[in-house]
Amino acid sequence: MQGGPAMESIDGSLKTMGFDYIDLMLIHSPQPWVEVNQSENRYKEENREVWRAMEDAMQAGKLRAIGISNFLEDDIDNLLESCTVKPMVNQVLAHITNTPFELLDYCRKQHILVEAYSPVAHGEALKNPKIAAMAEKYGVSPAQLCIKYDLQLGLIVLPKTKDVKHMEENARMDFVISEEDMDVLKNLERIKDYGESSFFPVFGGKM
Repeated sequence: MQGGPAMESIDGSLKTMGFDYIDLMLIHSPQPWVEVNQSENRYKEENREVWRAMEDAMQAGKLRAIGISNFLEDDIDNLLESCTVKPMVNQVLAHITNTPFELLDYCRKQHILVEAYSPVAHGEALKNPKIAAMAEKYGVSPAQLCIKYDLQLGLIVLPKTKDVKHMEENARMDFVISEEDMDVLKNLERIKDYGESSFFPVFGGKM
C-alpha cells in the first residue's frame, strides 16, 4: 500500500471519527480551492497520487466508495488514464440556470453518478420570479421545483436545510415537470449574482 500525505489524511480522519471505514470519500476539488476552475494548472499528477492512495485505502477496507467533486472532463480523463477503480461519483454545482449539460453527459457515458450540490443556488434561485411562477403552476415551492429539476436530469440531489418543515417539503416530489417546462428551465438566463456566497471560487470569485 502506498503511503504519503493522502493516506495519512485518510487514517487521520478515521481516527478522529472513531470509524473503521468511511462510506464515501471524495477529492473535493482538482485544484486548491482558491484556484478551482480559474487556474490553468490542473494538478494532474497530484490528483493521480491522491487517487492511488484512495484506491489503496478502498482495497484495504478503509473506504467503501471513492469519488470526486468539481472535476471537469479533462480532470476525469487524467484519472481514467491510470486508475484501477473509476470514480463512482462526481459532485458538481448543478441547478436551474447553471447546469453543466456537457459534463453531465460525459459522466453518464463514463458510468459516473453525478451529485448536484446547491440545487437552490444558495437560495438565489428561490428569488427568481420565473422559477417562482413555474413552481406556482405545479402547486409546489420554488425549492421543490429546483430539486425536482435536478432529479429529472438523473442527478442525485443534496439539498441543505436546518428547518424540519423544509426537509419534509423537500422530500415531497410527487409531481412531474413536463418536457416543455424542463426545456424552459434549462434555458433560463444564468444567475450572475450568488449574493453573500459569490465569493466562493466555484461561483467565479475568490476566497
